[in-house]
Amino acid sequence: MTYTVFPVPPPVVIPVNGIVEMFPVRRIYCVGRNYAAHAVEMGHDPQREAPFFFQKNRENIVLPGSPFPYPSLSSNVHHEVECYIALQNGGSDIPEESALETVFGYGVSVDFTRRDLQSEAKTKGRPWEMAKAFESSAPVSAITRSLDIGHPHSGRIELLRNGKAVQVGDINQMIWKTQEIIAVLSRFVALDAGDLILTGTPAGVGPVERDDHIECRIAGIGELSFDVI
Repeated sequence: MTYTVFPVPPPVVIPVNGIVEMFPVRRIYCVGRNYAAHAVEMGHDPQREAPFFFQKNRENIVLPGSPFPYPSLSSNVHHEVECYIALQNGGSDIPEESALETVFGYGVSVDFTRRDLQSEAKTKGRPWEMAKAFESSAPVSAITRSLDIGHPHSGRIELLRNGKAVQVGDINQMIWKTQEIIAVLSRFVALDAGDLILTGTPAGVGPVERDDHIECRIAGIGELSFDVI
Protein backbone atom coordinates (compact mmCIF):
# COMPACT_ATOMS: atom_id res chain seq x y z
CA MET A 1 0.00 0.00 0.00
CA THR A 2 1.19 3.52 -0.83
CA TYR A 3 0.75 6.22 1.81
CA THR A 4 0.63 9.93 0.93
CA VAL A 5 1.30 12.98 3.07
CA PHE A 6 -2.13 14.38 2.20
CA PRO A 7 -5.19 12.90 0.45
CA VAL A 8 -4.81 12.32 -3.29
CA PRO A 9 -7.09 14.75 -5.21
CA PRO A 10 -10.08 13.12 -6.88
CA PRO A 11 -9.92 12.65 -10.67
CA VAL A 12 -11.39 15.26 -12.99
CA VAL A 13 -14.05 13.52 -15.10
CA ILE A 14 -16.33 14.76 -17.90
CA PRO A 15 -19.74 13.25 -18.71
CA VAL A 16 -20.16 11.39 -22.00
CA ASN A 17 -23.39 11.61 -23.96
CA GLY A 18 -25.28 8.31 -24.17
CA ILE A 19 -23.33 6.30 -21.60
CA VAL A 20 -22.95 6.29 -17.81
CA GLU A 21 -19.16 6.04 -17.83
CA MET A 22 -17.23 9.28 -17.35
CA PHE A 23 -14.13 10.47 -19.23
CA PRO A 24 -11.09 10.96 -16.93
CA VAL A 25 -8.94 13.94 -17.95
CA ARG A 26 -5.16 13.60 -18.06
CA ARG A 27 -3.79 16.76 -19.71
CA ILE A 28 -5.16 19.73 -21.65
CA TYR A 29 -3.40 21.11 -24.73
CA CYS A 30 -4.53 24.13 -26.76
CA VAL A 31 -3.72 25.17 -30.32
CA GLY A 32 -3.02 28.86 -30.81
CA ARG A 33 -4.40 30.98 -33.68
CA ASN A 34 -5.89 28.09 -35.67
CA TYR A 35 -8.53 30.18 -37.50
CA ALA A 36 -7.25 32.70 -40.04
CA ALA A 37 -9.78 35.43 -39.17
CA HIS A 38 -8.91 35.19 -35.46
CA ALA A 39 -5.20 35.41 -36.26
CA VAL A 40 -5.89 38.62 -38.19
CA GLU A 41 -8.01 40.15 -35.41
CA MET A 42 -5.15 39.47 -32.97
CA GLY A 43 -2.69 41.22 -35.29
CA HIS A 44 -0.94 38.17 -36.76
CA ASP A 45 -0.31 36.78 -40.25
CA PRO A 46 -2.84 34.00 -40.96
CA GLN A 47 -0.52 32.04 -43.22
CA ARG A 48 -0.26 28.31 -42.53
CA GLU A 49 2.78 28.46 -40.28
CA ALA A 50 3.56 25.49 -38.04
CA PRO A 51 1.03 25.21 -35.20
CA PHE A 52 2.03 26.17 -31.68
CA PHE A 53 0.63 24.88 -28.41
CA PHE A 54 0.10 25.88 -24.80
CA GLN A 55 -1.49 24.11 -21.85
CA LYS A 56 -4.19 24.45 -19.26
CA ASN A 57 -4.54 22.25 -16.19
CA ARG A 58 -7.25 19.63 -15.77
CA GLU A 59 -8.21 21.38 -12.53
CA ASN A 60 -9.15 24.43 -14.65
CA ILE A 61 -12.15 22.58 -16.08
CA VAL A 62 -15.67 23.85 -15.37
CA LEU A 63 -18.16 21.03 -15.78
CA PRO A 64 -21.56 21.44 -17.49
CA GLY A 65 -24.09 23.22 -15.30
CA SER A 66 -21.53 25.21 -13.31
CA PRO A 67 -20.88 28.98 -13.60
CA PHE A 68 -17.66 30.74 -14.59
CA PRO A 69 -16.36 32.86 -11.70
CA TYR A 70 -14.74 36.06 -12.99
CA PRO A 71 -11.06 35.90 -11.94
CA SER A 72 -9.27 38.33 -9.69
CA LEU A 73 -6.35 40.49 -10.89
CA SER A 74 -7.96 41.00 -14.31
CA SER A 75 -10.36 43.50 -15.84
CA ASN A 76 -10.32 42.22 -19.43
CA VAL A 77 -11.25 38.53 -19.66
CA HIS A 78 -12.11 37.22 -23.15
CA HIS A 79 -14.24 34.31 -24.33
CA GLU A 80 -12.88 31.95 -27.01
CA VAL A 81 -15.27 29.17 -28.08
CA GLU A 82 -13.53 26.03 -29.34
CA CYS A 83 -14.11 22.46 -30.42
CA TYR A 84 -12.15 20.08 -28.25
CA ILE A 85 -10.84 16.61 -29.03
CA ALA A 86 -10.87 13.88 -26.35
CA LEU A 87 -8.32 11.11 -26.85
CA GLN A 88 -8.78 7.40 -26.06
CA ASN A 89 -5.14 6.47 -26.71
CA GLY A 90 -2.01 8.17 -27.94
CA GLY A 91 1.72 7.81 -28.40
CA SER A 92 4.64 9.69 -29.86
CA ASP A 93 5.20 10.57 -33.52
CA ILE A 94 1.70 9.45 -34.49
CA PRO A 95 1.30 9.24 -38.29
CA GLU A 96 -1.28 11.65 -39.66
CA GLU A 97 -3.05 8.85 -41.55
CA SER A 98 -3.80 6.97 -38.29
CA ALA A 99 -4.24 9.97 -35.97
CA LEU A 100 -8.06 9.81 -35.93
CA GLU A 101 -7.84 6.34 -34.37
CA THR A 102 -6.75 8.05 -31.15
CA VAL A 103 -9.97 10.11 -30.90
CA PHE A 104 -12.67 9.10 -28.40
CA GLY A 105 -14.94 12.05 -29.11
CA TYR A 106 -15.53 15.78 -29.38
CA GLY A 107 -17.04 18.56 -27.29
CA VAL A 108 -17.57 22.30 -26.95
CA SER A 109 -15.28 24.35 -24.75
CA VAL A 110 -14.36 27.94 -23.92
CA ASP A 111 -10.74 28.96 -23.55
CA PHE A 112 -11.08 31.93 -21.20
CA THR A 113 -8.13 34.30 -21.42
CA ARG A 114 -7.03 37.11 -19.15
CA ARG A 115 -6.28 39.35 -22.13
CA ASP A 116 -4.76 42.09 -20.01
CA LEU A 117 -2.28 39.69 -18.41
CA GLN A 118 -1.57 38.02 -21.76
CA SER A 119 -0.84 41.35 -23.44
CA GLU A 120 1.54 42.31 -20.64
CA ALA A 121 3.30 38.93 -20.90
CA LYS A 122 3.70 39.29 -24.67
CA THR A 123 5.14 42.80 -24.28
CA LYS A 124 7.69 41.58 -21.75
CA GLY A 125 8.47 38.32 -23.55
CA ARG A 126 7.13 36.23 -20.68
CA PRO A 127 5.08 32.99 -20.61
CA TRP A 128 1.28 33.05 -20.88
CA GLU A 129 0.40 30.62 -18.08
CA MET A 130 -1.13 33.17 -15.71
CA ALA A 131 -3.33 34.41 -18.58
CA LYS A 132 -4.49 30.95 -19.68
CA ALA A 133 -4.16 28.32 -16.93
CA PHE A 134 -6.13 29.92 -14.14
CA GLU A 135 -8.96 28.50 -12.05
CA SER A 136 -12.18 27.76 -13.98
CA SER A 137 -10.68 28.93 -17.29
CA ALA A 138 -11.91 25.90 -19.26
CA PRO A 139 -15.68 25.32 -19.27
CA VAL A 140 -16.55 22.16 -21.23
CA SER A 141 -19.63 20.41 -22.53
CA ALA A 142 -20.26 16.69 -22.28
CA ILE A 143 -18.33 14.62 -24.82
CA THR A 144 -20.03 13.20 -27.90
CA ARG A 145 -18.36 9.98 -29.00
CA SER A 146 -16.79 9.63 -32.44
CA LEU A 147 -18.44 6.20 -32.40
CA ASP A 148 -21.77 8.05 -32.68
CA ILE A 149 -20.90 11.00 -34.97
CA GLY A 150 -17.72 10.04 -36.78
CA HIS A 151 -15.09 12.77 -37.20
CA PRO A 152 -16.82 16.04 -38.17
CA HIS A 153 -14.98 18.11 -40.75
CA SER A 154 -17.50 20.95 -40.82
CA GLY A 155 -20.20 22.44 -38.62
CA ARG A 156 -21.28 25.88 -37.44
CA ILE A 157 -19.49 27.02 -34.27
CA GLU A 158 -20.88 29.98 -32.35
CA LEU A 159 -20.87 31.77 -29.02
CA LEU A 160 -23.74 33.97 -27.85
CA ARG A 161 -23.30 36.55 -25.14
CA ASN A 162 -26.61 37.52 -23.54
CA GLY A 163 -28.46 36.18 -26.57
CA LYS A 164 -26.35 37.96 -29.19
CA ALA A 165 -24.07 35.94 -31.48
CA VAL A 166 -20.57 37.40 -31.13
CA GLN A 167 -18.47 34.50 -32.45
CA VAL A 168 -19.65 32.66 -35.56
CA GLY A 169 -17.67 30.38 -37.81
CA ASP A 170 -17.33 26.82 -39.08
CA ILE A 171 -14.88 24.19 -37.89
CA ASN A 172 -13.93 23.63 -41.53
CA GLN A 173 -12.13 27.00 -41.22
CA MET A 174 -9.48 25.48 -38.96
CA ILE A 175 -6.05 26.01 -40.52
CA TRP A 176 -4.77 22.77 -39.02
CA LYS A 177 -7.25 19.89 -39.06
CA THR A 178 -7.85 17.31 -36.33
CA GLN A 179 -5.50 14.62 -37.66
CA GLU A 180 -2.77 17.17 -38.37
CA ILE A 181 -3.02 18.68 -34.88
CA ILE A 182 -2.68 15.26 -33.23
CA ALA A 183 0.25 14.22 -35.45
CA VAL A 184 2.21 17.45 -34.92
CA LEU A 185 1.54 17.64 -31.16
CA SER A 186 2.67 14.03 -30.71
CA ARG A 187 6.11 14.99 -32.03
CA PHE A 188 6.56 17.27 -29.01
CA VAL A 189 4.88 15.23 -26.24
CA ALA A 190 3.68 11.68 -25.70
CA LEU A 191 -0.10 11.79 -25.94
CA ASP A 192 -2.27 9.35 -24.01
CA ALA A 193 -5.82 8.40 -23.14
CA GLY A 194 -7.56 11.21 -21.27
CA ASP A 195 -5.85 14.08 -23.07
CA LEU A 196 -7.96 16.96 -24.35
CA ILE A 197 -6.93 19.20 -27.23
CA LEU A 198 -8.67 22.56 -27.74
CA THR A 199 -8.46 23.32 -31.44
CA GLY A 200 -8.61 27.11 -31.68
CA THR A 201 -11.28 29.78 -31.93
CA PRO A 202 -12.99 31.72 -34.75
CA ALA A 203 -13.02 35.50 -34.96
CA GLY A 204 -15.13 37.59 -32.62
CA VAL A 205 -13.40 37.03 -29.28
CA GLY A 206 -14.28 39.65 -26.74
CA PRO A 207 -14.76 40.51 -23.08
CA VAL A 208 -17.25 39.06 -20.62
CA GLU A 209 -18.63 40.71 -17.51
CA ARG A 210 -20.23 39.43 -14.33
CA ASP A 211 -23.92 38.52 -14.84
CA ASP A 212 -23.38 37.65 -18.52
CA HIS A 213 -25.04 34.51 -19.86
CA ILE A 214 -22.94 32.54 -22.34
CA GLU A 215 -24.26 29.98 -24.84
CA CYS A 216 -22.02 27.95 -27.16
CA ARG A 217 -22.86 25.46 -29.91
CA ILE A 218 -21.11 23.35 -32.50
CA ALA A 219 -23.48 21.75 -34.99
CA GLY A 220 -23.47 17.97 -34.70
CA ILE A 221 -21.23 17.99 -31.60
CA GLY A 222 -22.90 19.68 -28.67
CA GLU A 223 -23.94 22.70 -26.65
CA LEU A 224 -22.68 24.48 -23.56
CA SER A 225 -24.19 27.31 -21.50
CA PHE A 226 -23.30 28.98 -18.23
CA ASP A 227 -23.41 32.25 -16.29
CA VAL A 228 -20.49 34.54 -15.44
CA ILE A 229 -20.51 35.33 -11.72
